[in-house]
Order: sequence, then C-alpha cells, then structure tokens
Amino acid sequence: MSSHLPILLFLVPFVMGVSMPILAAKRRSWCQHLTLGTFGLMLILSMVNLQVVLTEGPIEYAFGGWAVPVGIGWLDDPLAAIVILTLSFVSFISIIYGRVVVSSKLEKNVQYYTLILILVSGLVGVVFAADLFNVFVFLEVAALTGYALVGAAGGKSLVYALRYLLLGSFGATLYLLGLSHLYVATGTLNMADIALVLPGLMTSTAVAAGLIYIFLGLSIKMALIPLHSWLPDAYANAPSSVTPLLASTVTKVALLAWVRIEYSLITPGVEVSHVPVLVLLEEIGVFAALIGGALALIQTDIKRMFAYGGISHIGLILIGVSLGNATGFVGGMFYLINDAVMQAALFMIAGAVLHYYRASTLEQLRGVGRKSPWLTAALVVVAVAMVGLPPTGGFFGKWNIILGALEAQHYFAAFAVIASTLLTLGYFLRIFACWFHQPASVEFKPIEISKSMRISLGTICVSMIVLGLMSDSIFQFLLASVASGGA
Repeated sequence: MSSHLPILLFLVPFVMGVSMPILAAKRRSWCQHLTLGTFGLMLILSMVNLQVVLTEGPIEYAFGGWAVPVGIGWLDDPLAAIVILTLSFVSFISIIYGRVVVSSKLEKNVQYYTLILILVSGLVGVVFAADLFNVFVFLEVAALTGYALVGAAGGKSLVYALRYLLLGSFGATLYLLGLSHLYVATGTLNMADIALVLPGLMTSTAVAAGLIYIFLGLSIKMALIPLHSWLPDAYANAPSSVTPLLASTVTKVALLAWVRIEYSLITPGVEVSHVPVLVLLEEIGVFAALIGGALALIQTDIKRMFAYGGISHIGLILIGVSLGNATGFVGGMFYLINDAVMQAALFMIAGAVLHYYRASTLEQLRGVGRKSPWLTAALVVVAVAMVGLPPTGGFFGKWNIILGALEAQHYFAAFAVIASTLLTLGYFLRIFACWFHQPASVEFKPIEISKSMRISLGTICVSMIVLGLMSDSIFQFLLASVASGGA
C-alpha cells in the first residue's frame, strides 16, 4: 500500500476536481466543503508519505509496472515528500482562509474549485515526475489552471491573466524546444538515464542549447528576473481567495523542477560548452535577489510589494542551490519550503486588509495596526520570518545559504543574501510606519476578525516558528535526498 502513496497523493485532488461538477451540480454550497475535505485528506496522506519515505527509503513508482525508461516513473524521495507536505498544508490553510474573503461570484462557483483542485494535482505531478516530458505535462496542467484562476475575478484581471498566458506559453515552448534538443543528444528523457550519458556530451552544442532553453522556459514559470513581468500584476489582481495558494506554490514548484534537473544532470565544477553552469546560475540568483528586493522597496501597492519580495526570494534560493555544496543546497531548499509558507501568509494578510478595511496601498493602511490585534500579530511574525530572525525558519534557511557561500568562498553571494535581507527589512519598516500611524484624535471601532481568518492566520504563523524549531531534522532529511541522488 505504501508504494502507491505517490499516485494516491495525485489522484485525491485530481479525481475530486474531475468529479466536482457532478457532485456539486445541485448543491453548489458543497464546493468549499468538498475541496477542504480533499485537501485535509491529502494533508494526512502527505504526512504518512513523509514517514514512509524517511523510514523505508525513497519510493520509485513505475506506472503500469513498466520499469523506466520504457515506462513512466515517479520519484518520491525526502525532498519530494517534504515539498508535498508543504503543498498540502498551504492548500488546506488557503481554503480555510478563502472561505472568508472569497467573492460572492466565486463562493459557489463549481469551476473555480475544480480549477484549484486540478492546479494542486498538476503541482504534485511536477514534484514527483522523474522524466523531463512529464515535468512539462504536469507543469502545463498547473499553468493552464493558474491562468484561469488569475482571471477568475474578471475585469482587469483578465488582461493580466492573458499576459500570464502568453508569457507562460512562450516559456512552455522554450522548455519543449530544450527537451527535444536533449532527446536528440541522449536518446532518452528520463533524468536518471540522461545523467548516465551526459558526462561525455558536455561539449555538445545540442546539450548546451537544450539546457539553456529549459532554464529559460522554467525561468518564466518561476518568475526569475528579468523574466518576471507577468507575476506582480497577475497576483495583485487575482482573487484574494486564491492568491495565497498561487503565490506559495506555482513559482516554487517550477524552481524545484529546475533544481531536480540541475542536480541530476549538472554536478559541481562541470562546464557545458566551457561555461561553468553553477557559477553562472549563482550570479543570476544574486542579480534577482538584489533587484527583486529593490523593486519591492519602492512599491506602494501591498500585493505588488509582496510579489516582488517573493521574486527576490527566488533569487536567494537559486544562490543556495547553485553554490555546489550540501550546506548551500539544504539552505536553499529549506528556504524554499519556508518561503512557500511565508508567501501564503503575506497574501493572506494583504487579502484580509483589503476585505475588512478596503486597503490595498500603504497610504490606506494607516491605523490598521490599532484596529486589528490579530492582523498585527500575524504581520509581526511574518516580518520576523521574512527578514530572517530566529526562531523562525527564515533565519535558518538564510544562515545556511550564507554558510554555503562562505564555504565555497563566494563572498559576493554571501553579501547579496545580507543585502537582500536589509532590503526586506526596509520595505517592512515602510509597512509598519503606515500600519501604526494614526492620529490620536481619530476614533475608530475595531473590526471583529472571523474565526476562519483567525485559524488560518494563527496556524500559518505558528508553522513558521515550528519550521525553525525543526530545522535540524529537516536539514537531515534534505541531506538524505542529496545523498540518494534524488535532488
């Protein structure tokens, strides 16, 4: 039974997504409950899956009993198991939160919840896929549902959803082009098989072009600067009920797909057509971390500020996984997990202040801190995690990235992590300056925060601290993934 956990984790949201139009045809109010129950079951299965992988070892799932490379294979290793648990947790909390801020137009919309379920099932497929073509298939399933969810609010969001669609389709084309180059050069699409034949082909133009196209395609999906232009407007205008899920999962899973490819096919010190790949990726990460943080600092729209903050963190993670040592890798992957939780929390807060106070800009935030202790406490915890202070997981992720940079003697990378942290501190100081600014003479009546909102914000804030307290154990899990060759 345990060997079938990967496919069960995929089928639970997928089957419910496909069945939703039938199950909720007459009772549309069931949509929320069915979706929440599905993600609750998925969360339980993901915890069981993590326990099985840690005690019994990685699960290699072969569809139909056909062994790879003839058949389709999935790999469920410690890294995949931890990411799936994070994805399940964020999905579950996002639905609880979404019950408060969802618009009347979407509250009983069957297609809306169907899209959410299919999105999550596609992301599960990307995490488990062990061959390049299936990464492409599941990434596009997730992307197509993501485009529709961004545009679900109607109005301006349709324009930004269209731009997201156009850029995302261009990224998919680049990925598919790169995939075809690697297939011509190696004769296979399974990452483990490619890794066996690739060392003798590092001077091949087809291999170099293939890796470049794949990286560019995934860079658009992960919103890596300068290919990030779709993300800020898309997330700023998407429905507040789904933005936490999109912001915390879509770009992170695309980055994870690249990490799988990078660590399966490119070992430290390897040059492709005489180019030191990891060094180049690290420099791109440095650029993204600094520019993303600087752009976040100058924003006045809350959601756009948080979106650029997430873009900066993509750069930080890329720095960590490209340092060529285990310390940097586990720091980067641990920060990816933490950033998924932090981005969900940030957009929950942004959606909450929009829902309760009609505030979407820094100027409109004035005085909110004195009106809502719950939102204030949540913002303080998230700010501490984002800046990277103990005992939150954000601190331990950044700390290990810096240690990995020092170990590799890449001092500018270490500086970039610190500089990015200072930029993050800068835009949170701007938020708090408005958050607590209110003339003493102004009278106001605090707004009661709903129970679902308190549960979702409280749970996700506690999880940031729990990740910090469990950092040593999680680092060991991630190191085990490196040792098994799964990363």
